[in-house]
Amino acid sequence: MRSVRISLFMIVAILVCLGVVMIYSASAIYAHGSMDDSMYFLKRHLLYLLIGLVMMFFAMSTDMNLIRRWTKPVLAVAVALLVLVLIPHIGREASGARRWFRVGPVNFQPSEFAKIAIMIYMADLISRKKELMKSFLHGYMPAILVMGGVIGLVLLEPDLGTAVTIALVGFIMMYVGGVRGSYIFASFLASLPILYVLLFRVEYRRKRMMIFLDPWADRRGTGFQIIQSFIALGSGGIFGVGLGQSRQKLFYLPASHTDFIFSIIGEELGFLGTASIVILFTLFVWEGMKVAFKAPGQFERMLSLGVVSMIALEAIINIGVTAGALPTKGLPLPFISYGGSGLIFHLIAVGLLLNVAKRCETVR
Repeated sequence: MRSVRISLFMIVAILVCLGVVMIYSASAIYAHGSMDDSMYFLKRHLLYLLIGLVMMFFAMSTDMNLIRRWTKPVLAVAVALLVLVLIPHIGREASGARRWFRVGPVNFQPSEFAKIAIMIYMADLISRKKELMKSFLHGYMPAILVMGGVIGLVLLEPDLGTAVTIALVGFIMMYVGGVRGSYIFASFLASLPILYVLLFRVEYRRKRMMIFLDPWADRRGTGFQIIQSFIALGSGGIFGVGLGQSRQKLFYLPASHTDFIFSIIGEELGFLGTASIVILFTLFVWEGMKVAFKAPGQFERMLSLGVVSMIALEAIINIGVTAGALPTKGLPLPFISYGGSGLIFHLIAVGLLLNVAKRCETVR
């Protein structure tokens, strides 16, 4: 498993380094114009990266049994933070959403912490209950109630993208852990009315859905961003226009260094650049699943599965949004987008995965 650990670390390192380069390329002109410092976003990203690397090595070196013992306290802290962020004057509000705490120079998003907490909780629950997971009352209900409570708090922020990610990862873990598919399918059917209200009865989300179907219906309004993303991706061709030579980042494509950084990569590095990223994420999933299959225990197996599923789903959703294959969700591209606490907790998740891989070697 040592080769797998090295492969995972190298894949993440390449993605992170590419992210550093592209964040500076995508944000320098905007930062110079608005912050009078072309390196403003790059310096902040490097600070988040430093914190994330420290936390990754901490997660990688922490005893897995200790992590299991702290499962419920960690989940309790995550829930408490999700409640606190909703309180005015405690949580920071931006663009109508209350998702962040301000801690000195760092913005902290508790929903990112909640994703890790719920994965650890689900892994522990599945490993403890084992055969009981087939029971609706004793296995499925405790899991779905806890996950539903966390998702409900995230939706109050509101943050539909993160809520969907938590739900999908949770259901994948439960299904692999032994929950009957009929229970999950029934839950999906029961959630359809709620999804309808969230998507079509909330004005800005309804506009997003309509623009997803026809971006050119409002090309200067809500469809502007995705059209500019199409232009960026289409302009790159096979080899791209050259690193730093993007035109769409010149105040045309909003969020070019965050949610739509994949579009700038496509414009500057072309199809070869975007294909390389897709290949790197595919390799991450391949190597990560090796860890999951060879994990020494059920807890480690489920935790590895959760980490790999989360990273894969977020990458698929982000790339799908920038390519117009999915409605806009506001999820960053893991390891590459400028995203603050998102980068920190993605690196923590990788640390947990590397911890399991290391444990595979010691248990043999």
